[in-house]
Amino acid sequence: MMQYEYKTKGTCSQRILFDLEEGKVKNVQFIGGCNGNLQGIGALVEGMDVQDVINRLEGIRCGMKPTSCPDQLSKALKEAL
Repeated sequence: MMQYEYKTKGTCSQRILFDLEEGKVKNVQFIGGCNGNLQGIGALVEGMDVQDVINRLEGIRCGMKPTSCPDQLSKALKEAL
């Protein structure tokens, strides 16, 4: 299992911590941001294939911002690959 830390850009959350194990996303934790919603995202993607998570979350925007916490997770996963 590989552990990763990603510094977010343009969101309320500051960092995303996660593990990758055999192509699956594990233990996603957002530091900062909307705690309940971000825990929900982490729970929903737990055990999912990395590429499936990227495909689902990439490009999601938060209000008028060009990105969002889910979009930042997709960027973190792409970088980890």
